[in-house]
Amino acid sequence: MLDASEIEALFTRADGAYTFARWGRAISPVVFGVTDETLKVVKGAIEAVCLVSNHYMAETDPELGSNAMFFFFSDWAELLDVPKLDELVPDLAGMVARVSAANANQYRVFRFDEDGAIKACFTFIRMDPSLSDLPAETLALNQAVQMMVLWSDRAFLEASPLAAMPDGAVIVKPEISGLLAAAYDKVMPVAATDASHALRLAARMPQKQ
Repeated sequence: MLDASEIEALFTRADGAYTFARWGRAISPVVFGVTDETLKVVKGAIEAVCLVSNHYMAETDPELGSNAMFFFFSDWAELLDVPKLDELVPDLAGMVARVSAANANQYRVFRFDEDGAIKACFTFIRMDPSLSDLPAETLALNQAVQMMVLWSDRAFLEASPLAAMPDGAVIVKPEISGLLAAAYDKVMPVAATDASHALRLAARMPQKQ
């Protein structure tokens, strides 16, 4: 399992700031740009990650309708043609320019409530060759993990949060599942900016048998 320093690293951004947030409401996803079959895979992945996190989903969000939006596309410029997306994502044109210049294949935009908890997440996925080669289940599960909490911008750059089983199935790594469950413990805060939060998470991690 992860120790406190490893947990702290997962929520410490490149600028050195410790920043954590989790969802403070039910997740109500909607997916654009995929087939009905893939839609079921994405929603199934979110349901699976909610299950290990002890969080929950709902058909609709009373404030936003859908608060977890996934966009699959082949070119970043396509986002500029999505009706009213610029009302949901601040400086959409600027974002598209930045991620295009970086040749990025994914990007997430979070919105937060007055307590600092996540209230919405917009996940943008450009299906370049590397992502197109992934099984839909693997791609969906990875994206579901990435939107469950506000991870560091450096988290998972060197190691995936997923693990392959001998039968070929892909699961969330036990240490990441344990961390998500600790993060969603009812006694834990929905948001934190002090690294001592990592110590509290570590204390709630499952112990090795």
